[in-house]
Amino acid sequence: MPLRVRLFAGLREAAGAEVIVLPVSSPATVGCIRAAVAAAVPCAADAARRSACFVDGRLLRRADLVVDAATVDVLPPFAGG
Repeated sequence: MPLRVRLFAGLREAAGAEVIVLPVSSPATVGCIRAAVAAAVPCAADAARRSACFVDGRLLRRADLVVDAATVDVLPPFAGG
């Protein structure tokens, strides 16, 4: 399934795009999606592997499955208040 991934902060800057489309098999774990983002944006691979992923505003864990999601939001780790 082509998966629409919306990137934020440093990942967006590194990719040079707000949205990327990844060819990911359905269902895909969050871990697989993070790995696909890391491969698509190699200069930010470490941040991609540690990013938080959301679907419909719900935080997903590494083993959670994403099935035919319209968009996955990927937010890299950040610090601050």
